[in-house]
Amino acid sequence: MSTIRILLVEDDELFRLGLSTRLVREADMAIVAEAEDGETALELIATNALVDIVIIDTDLPGVSGLETCRNIKALRSNLPILALTAHSDSQLIGNLIVAKVQGYCLKGLCPSAIVLAIRSIMAGSSWWDSAATKEIFNVFERVANAQIKSLTQSHEIPVLTKREQEILVLVSTGKSNQEIATILYIATGTVRVHIHTILSKLGVRDRTQAAILALRNGIVDPQLFS
Repeated sequence: MSTIRILLVEDDELFRLGLSTRLVREADMAIVAEAEDGETALELIATNALVDIVIIDTDLPGVSGLETCRNIKALRSNLPILALTAHSDSQLIGNLIVAKVQGYCLKGLCPSAIVLAIRSIMAGSSWWDSAATKEIFNVFERVANAQIKSLTQSHEIPVLTKREQEILVLVSTGKSNQEIATILYIATGTVRVHIHTILSKLGVRDRTQAAILALRNGIVDPQLFS
């Protein structure tokens, strides 16, 4: 089992100690370096390639946590980052998304949730708490609204099959093709074909637009979400 090597960037010594103590209880996790500010974190990353993920407080002294995230990505674009903050802020969430941060957690969360977030990010997924997830969907919806409104006014809305509706429901809840295949007991390739057909039928370019369009026009039975 490979070890997840963590750089912990946090200026609150007590919080840093508590989180570090909790993380090292995991057999596959190790804190390889700690920093109290962004400048130190960047120096450590520039000189230490043995870091798999950065956990960083957004409220750092000096160079902000957000700016540090941007600088980390400039140094190592593929290095995953999990941001921690004491408060939820939609503007911050948007800025973190633009900075290509992989995850965001409130400090008030159970430490086990942070462990789960780390594992999820290291598995190639992203992790956003409920407030951040809501804001992300709001952003997607605002971006898609104008295009979807135009589409519904100028095109006849087609009918999806029961299977296509089921897949579209799972897509709208964030499930990957592999997860959909497992839930529906079908091949991943079959899922890809269905999604391609759904996008073609609806005349949209991505999964988010398809889900919003379908729900607003009654293409998907709302009971499928229950």
